[in-house]
Amino acid sequence: MSSNRNRNRIRIRTTVLATGALLAALSLTACGSDTGTDSAKAGAAAPAAHSAAKQSPPPAATPKKAVTDADTTSGTSTDAPTTTTGGTPKRVVPPAQSEPKKTTTSSPRTPSTPNRTPATCTGGNTKTVVSKVNHPINHLLLTVTNTGDRPCYAYYAPKLRFDDAQAVFPILESSLPQAVVTLDPGRSAYAAIGLTGEPGAGPAPRKAAHLQVNFSGRNAAGSTGAPAELTLPAKTYWDDNGYVTYWQTDMADALTF
Repeated sequence: MSSNRNRNRIRIRTTVLATGALLAALSLTACGSDTGTDSAKAGAAAPAAHSAAKQSPPPAATPKKAVTDADTTSGTSTDAPTTTTGGTPKRVVPPAQSEPKKTTTSSPRTPSTPNRTPATCTGGNTKTVVSKVNHPINHLLLTVTNTGDRPCYAYYAPKLRFDDAQAVFPILESSLPQAVVTLDPGRSAYAAIGLTGEPGAGPAPRKAAHLQVNFSGRNAAGSTGAPAELTLPAKTYWDDNGYVTYWQTDMADALTF
């Protein structure tokens, strides 16, 4: 009886141990299964996230600034690199490159110069003045001044008419200068008028109030251009024996005759 009891105890103990070991094994299996499931789930989720990351579109590229005339002129590039200061992107502008100077070829300009070709002295480009002198007596002095912008030639002698006289006043041939008198603008020439000849040598002197001065051209015959119309000094008397000199460059030379 005692032996049977012992065997039964051993059998029960063995059964209990076997049952416990089985329960423990089942428990471990269950834990492993849960852990594997979570791992599997995590593993399955990871590729999905990775796949989503690959499919997300890349950030939009910043559009390039359109090239304008100002960019082209100043020599700056629209594709200049950028730098970041304080988190805000800033555009780095390279130093402007100077454009090569354009070489232009132009024909030389002829400077504007006044016409220096001498003209003929006339009443239109001169001013003529008649004045009375103290010495020699019975003389008047004609002064002609170039008022034009180029030289003029005072040819020969002035051709005079007192009042309404028909004949030209006589010219003193001995006063002929060595060369034609040339007047630059602003310069003057002179001629002396001897009003009367030797007393009693001809008709009595006549009083005159007006004098017409005509100018000779290159040809001594006749006159050219407009005449000068002058008022004579008071108490001017003349006769047919008087004379007028050729134009002289010096007033003293004119009054020596």
